[in-house]
Amino acid sequence: MKTFKYFLSALFLMTLSASSFAQMTDHSKMAMTKTEVIKVSGKCESCKARIEKAAKVDGVTKADWNVKTKLLTLVYNPSKVKSDDIQKSIALAGHDTQKYKATDKAYNSLPGCCKYR
Repeated sequence: MKTFKYFLSALFLMTLSASSFAQMTDHSKMAMTKTEVIKVSGKCESCKARIEKAAKVDGVTKADWNVKTKLLTLVYNPSKVKSDDIQKSIALAGHDTQKYKATDKAYNSLPGCCKYR
């Protein structure tokens, strides 16, 4: 009987410590994501691949460009990357965004099927 009491006491203490540890998790440090939709100029599936690749900088978890609507859906961690940095990367790849225009050099390096200007 004495062993049984020790067993129950130990089990109770383990359960109590496990539940109190679970409540000590600091949720303020968990990664927060932001979803944003931006207009990006382009024409075809080659553009889609190039735009999505340029958008996937560190901190971006999803980049999906729609050929028909010309809209890029981004999911990213704003504590790691800013929307402006993503848009600059896309402009460097030769595609205009809402805020940044591709340089003539970058735009002229696009294949003929991708010229949108």
